[in-house]
Amino acid sequence: MLRRHFLVTSAVAAFAVGVASHISLAADSADAVVQAYLAAWNAHDSAKAASFFADNVVYYDASVGKPIEGRDAAKTAVIDNFLTAVPDAVWTIKGQPVVQGDRVAFEWEFAGNNTGPWGDGTKATGKHFAFTGASVFSVKDGKIVTQNDYYDALGLYKQLGLM
Repeated sequence: MLRRHFLVTSAVAAFAVGVASHISLAADSADAVVQAYLAAWNAHDSAKAASFFADNVVYYDASVGKPIEGRDAAKTAVIDNFLTAVPDAVWTIKGQPVVQGDRVAFEWEFAGNNTGPWGDGTKATGKHFAFTGASVFSVKDGKIVTQNDYYDALGLYKQLGLM
């Protein structure tokens, strides 16, 4: 009787561990990580957004052409820069993300009102803007290791009256 009880208890425990591991893996899937990252941006929480970056993340903005390396540098140069300049920013995925293993890609729209200064010293214009782009992410061990952004920088600058 004790042996049967032990076997049943062991089987239930193994099943519970397996389910918990699967749930944990699902929560750390590339798509789930990127969705949570966007949610942090839209909550205007730069520290939370940056927490989804790996320590050695590489952020690439095609309009700039030079990668930014490291979590702190990416937080300051990208997340803090945009959320300071556009405190009401809304980053919206258009359609469904394309997910392939540890990679996630999607088209998006970024919109808001430029009421704060930009990191490069450009003063706020007070203008509303909305521009589109696409991002490609790589996720490893539940953290974003690369983010590559491709967007209409010229359209953004024109909307802000900077060109």
